[in-house]
Amino acid sequence: MNARNNQHHNPETCPSDQRQPPRSPAGSGQPSKVLRRLITGALLLLLLLPLPATGAPLQVKLTGVSGELEKHLSQALTLPAGMVSDGRVNSRWLRRYSRQLPKTVSDALEPLGYFHSRASGTLEETQPGEYLLKVQVDAGEPLQVTSRQLQLSGPGQALPELQTQLASFPLQVGEVLRQDLYEQGKAELKARAVALGFLDAAFTTHQLLVHRGERRAEIQLTLATGPRYRFGSSRISGQGSYPERFLQRYLDYQPGEVFSQAKLGQTQANLLDADLFRSISITPRPEQAEEQQVPIDIELQPAPRHRLRPGIGYGTDTGARTSLRYRNLNLFDLGHELQGDLLLAERQQSLVTSYIIPDPDELHSQTQLRVGYDREDNDTYESSNLFGEIEWQKVLGRNLLGSAFVRLTQEESEIAGEQTRSQLLLPGARLTWRSADNLRAPQEALQVQLELRGASEALLSDTSLLQFTGSLTRRQPLPADFSLLLRLQGGTSWQDELRELPASLRFFAGGDRSVRGYRYQSLGPKDADGQVSGGKHLLTSNFELEKRFSENWGGAIFYDLGNAFDSFADYELEQGAGLGIRRYTRIGPIRLDLARQLGTDKGKYRLHLSVGFGW
Repeated sequence: MNARNNQHHNPETCPSDQRQPPRSPAGSGQPSKVLRRLITGALLLLLLLPLPATGAPLQVKLTGVSGELEKHLSQALTLPAGMVSDGRVNSRWLRRYSRQLPKTVSDALEPLGYFHSRASGTLEETQPGEYLLKVQVDAGEPLQVTSRQLQLSGPGQALPELQTQLASFPLQVGEVLRQDLYEQGKAELKARAVALGFLDAAFTTHQLLVHRGERRAEIQLTLATGPRYRFGSSRISGQGSYPERFLQRYLDYQPGEVFSQAKLGQTQANLLDADLFRSISITPRPEQAEEQQVPIDIELQPAPRHRLRPGIGYGTDTGARTSLRYRNLNLFDLGHELQGDLLLAERQQSLVTSYIIPDPDELHSQTQLRVGYDREDNDTYESSNLFGEIEWQKVLGRNLLGSAFVRLTQEESEIAGEQTRSQLLLPGARLTWRSADNLRAPQEALQVQLELRGASEALLSDTSLLQFTGSLTRRQPLPADFSLLLRLQGGTSWQDELRELPASLRFFAGGDRSVRGYRYQSLGPKDADGQVSGGKHLLTSNFELEKRFSENWGGAIFYDLGNAFDSFADYELEQGAGLGIRRYTRIGPIRLDLARQLGTDKGKYRLHLSVGFGW
């Protein structure tokens, strides 16, 4: 990438030399007591470790300025390293330093627009070997910007984005001259031009004319944009057996699009999120551009094709658990993936095999084939489910994902002492809208999910059913390291005989991600014997205020509300509230919550433990 930068400096505006901060002088301390108890029978030993009290051998007192000027000068007047050594002040060096104060102060204030400052230093020996350096400063009247000529030239001069950036230049006419703001404005203007594809953008004129006697300054800037570059061909190497077309899906740009570093960054993020490569290097080659088409070199090093990941954990909903995931990342050298998931927990066991076929053109679109077995045994019901499913996922917008699926399931359940056996063919559709600042560890996020599914006795099903579910999760950061988590869930079923439905299609509430204070799946309509049998409808909500105390620890207060029921005309929502501790880890926060049931005379306490970000 070629660039030109013809500087025109005014020697009167050169910023001051930056001095290295000195080492801190030997610190002073007050007498302190350290108590140690050594229990040998009734013996108590008290140790007192005294530290000698010493004052700082050299102090600097600054007067005459305040606010930003005082802070800036305090940093500029930091004493040189070595002036104080072994608690003793080098008096000759100190006197020489005090004589240089007017120049030091002037050099420090000129970049802030103060070219007529005056300073004086008075050195006092307050005690033998201890000194006080008093620095009196008169900043004087600052220079003001009286003229500002900002221009663009070249093919990009009329581009609205550059014109807007030019108009937002941080120094306006009538303001105090600030060389740091001047350099910041230049850097931002050029960076914006480069981001828009003008890789040869350079200042043909950049002058800061200082008129000391008249206490004014003039700015003259002209940015020549040069030609606008576009993406050329992408040369991928080191991809192993991954097909070229499969890898092209990860590129966030197309040949002929305006060159953008942001699109290169997103391309690298796409490849990183794929978790297929050990190393990724993306290098634009503007020096090899032909007709302003920039070729891109992408060097990859594939990760091992076969991957095995074991895991162990505990949750109050599932009990102790262990898991094992197997992945073949490049089945048949087509970029397809074979995945197997085994879960063994106290109350749940499952084995699911998935075959994932990526869309040939769209990164986040794919087809998934799944077969599996799932068994669950909790205090409310026992079920075993054998299923097969095909799902088509399609990107519908920037944050919107749609999917259509068909699921064939055979399930046996025992709920409230009643056994059911059913076969259902469930076609359905799902919409998911997700926005997050970081999908792996979101601080601000919003997700909305809607799903409609159904079955018909006329189509390989033992009963007819139509069911709708929806959820909303919102995480909002607040000042002072607080954050608010809001979660809403709901569902409704259109089906005459609930007893014909298996456990997986009935609604229950209670547990770590539902109404805390109640056991997992323990809330819902009850039969004549008082046993929970599940409901046709569901409403739950969670409100949680979290405070982060440190990088690894935090706390929370929460209030949960909800239940499963059979009629919108007659239902009761149970309540739970409590306090929690958060331990932040790379796999998500570990949540330990103590919840109490509300609205009941016999409210009980219950501990809840869960891991993850809680989408």
